[in-house]
Amino acid sequence: MAGQEYFSVHHSMVVNVEPLTDDYVLPTINEFEAEIPHSFIIASEFSQLDQLNDKAMLELKHSDLRYVMQLLDHQNSKLNLILTYMLSEQDDKQHRFHTLSFGASQFSYQSNSALPIDSHSRAKLFLEHPAAAIYCYTKVVECVEHENGYAVTMEYILLREQDQDLLIKAALHQQQKLLRERTLNRE
Repeated sequence: MAGQEYFSVHHSMVVNVEPLTDDYVLPTINEFEAEIPHSFIIASEFSQLDQLNDKAMLELKHSDLRYVMQLLDHQNSKLNLILTYMLSEQDDKQHRFHTLSFGASQFSYQSNSALPIDSHSRAKLFLEHPAAAIYCYTKVVECVEHENGYAVTMEYILLREQDQDLLIKAALHQQQKLLRERTLNRE
């Protein structure tokens, strides 16, 4: 994963960070993919359905099928509600933090304790849009003390390509949202 640079956006979302011991051996790609919780795999599939739903809604807008659009919208809402519940079961309060920023190559979060540079962690990021969760392994690339504890920056070292795509979409969504808010504030 090293060497790939993507932009990060300042946004707070729930993340679980579980520091690993120094003697922990990272899993192989196959082992990593096998240990990803099923609800995370399902969430990834659901996000692809969301994209198809958005495309279908755009096409339906040009026709007079508003009831079909409403049905699709309600079905999508129900699926997202079920998905949100399933993913909340994976949120471990013992390892819960909130991000300061995130992107497709790294995220940063606030912690009460410092982590050594290059130490590894298992992480779960809970995305709001698209509604999904990312399971990955990370390493500490920066740990800076500030008035509220430490700002820890984690770089992804094991991350599925489709999850990286979800992170790109989520960061773009947040960036668009921030730009819209700035535009509205100027008016």
